Amino acid sequence: MRLKVNDITYNVEVCGEGFPFLLLHGFTGDSSTWTPFCPVWGTHSKLIIPDIIGHGETDSPEDTNCYQMESAAKDLIFLLDQLDIEKIDLLGYSMGGRLALTLAILYPERVRKLILESASPGLKTNEERVLRRMKDEELANFINDRGIVSFVDYWEKIPLFSTMSRLPNSIKQSIREQRLSNKTKGLANSLIGMGTGAQVSWWGKLDLLSSEVLLLTGEKDEKFCKIAENMVENMRKASWIVINDCGHAIHVEQKEKFGTIVSDFLSK
Repeated sequence: MRLKVNDITYNVEVCGEGFPFLLLHGFTGDSSTWTPFCPVWGTHSKLIIPDIIGHGETDSPEDTNCYQMESAAKDLIFLLDQLDIEKIDLLGYSMGGRLALTLAILYPERVRKLILESASPGLKTNEERVLRRMKDEELANFINDRGIVSFVDYWEKIPLFSTMSRLPNSIKQSIREQRLSNKTKGLANSLIGMGTGAQVSWWGKLDLLSSEVLLLTGEKDEKFCKIAENMVENMRKASWIVINDCGHAIHVEQKEKFGTIVSDFLSK
């Protein structure tokens, strides 16, 4: 369905029955990220699956302020209000995990359970954020100058996704086609407005989370395993599971395990 928030039209898929469960994809993804899980998760949850601003069939506005984490989280709250949904379970992957964490911190009364897959609270110091913003802006310029195909060629080969090289060619091709379906402007503006360097650090706010939290990381994703180890120490009601033999994109590399872990957590 198409839902409008201010001047931005969002594409939102809704399916299943049960307690509402909002699913947020990662950078270069879209709502189809979660399609393989709908048959199972839809038996116990009402799934709300938006294309995040700048991705998929959701609008890609020119104003990069629209992509800021706080603004995007506020838009999601407006979407839930339009659907008459008061409280949700919430899952976010990577960039979507940073957005999910932002929503849970800013609107704690709206979140029952929070699942963060390969996600972070941002960067701790201003110096780190400045350097990351510079890198994100360089990458945004690369997208604008070279186009979506050249960018996806580059993105597929970054170390973060090295373990995905083992996937069957059919799966890798499907992921590539989905990434290529995004808009150049949307991805570039997302990096500038929603990139890790652009967002505020939530490290000092983790102890304020009132919802039960589950952190998921892949065994071979050493960077995000270290982040999760630090996060769980700063949260009141958090648990952390490391999934063996996979990297950053657990939901792709260990799909069955991932789906089962999520269902089990929600049913507790």
